[in-house]
Amino acid sequence: MSRIGKKPVDLPSGVSASVSGQTIEVKGPKGTQSFTATDDVTIVVDGEAISVTPRGKSKRARQQWGMSRTIVANLVHGVTDTFKKELEIQGVGYRAQVQGNVLKLNLGYSHDVDFAIPQGVTITCPRPTEIIVEGHDKQVVGEIAANIRDWRRPEPYKGKGIRYKGEYIFQKEGKKK
Repeated sequence: MSRIGKKPVDLPSGVSASVSGQTIEVKGPKGTQSFTATDDVTIVVDGEAISVTPRGKSKRARQQWGMSRTIVANLVHGVTDTFKKELEIQGVGYRAQVQGNVLKLNLGYSHDVDFAIPQGVTITCPRPTEIIVEGHDKQVVGEIAANIRDWRRPEPYKGKGIRYKGEYIFQKEGKKK
């Protein structure tokens, strides 16, 4: 039984939701987002809350129940506030800067990496070794942060690379003579 799925999603003031078929559309001060659920769950808007219930006892229905409820909660959060991922760059000469609609990364390669910033997401660099990715869709923000991190993942010997803020990298011991 899903513990997450049982809890209804509360709608804050200024946010409205409508369901048509399996698609829920949430409107708020920061925009509109929608999600189409599978046929294994039922989404109901009753007043100031959205509830998700499974349509059977199958394993897939129970899996979709908790996931769908979490996605709906992220939609409600996204139309009222932004999601944020912070990245840190460590390494001598490694730095980042935003120029127009492009994130320029110097990561020790023979060339600079130009990362095009997609629509609906803002990327800022308050310092040359810090990148902040913000947006209203949690999945898109996480995916873009992961794509930036993939350009130079932190290596286990010196810890150089791009990491999430607060991420712990286990340091391996080097060779011994």
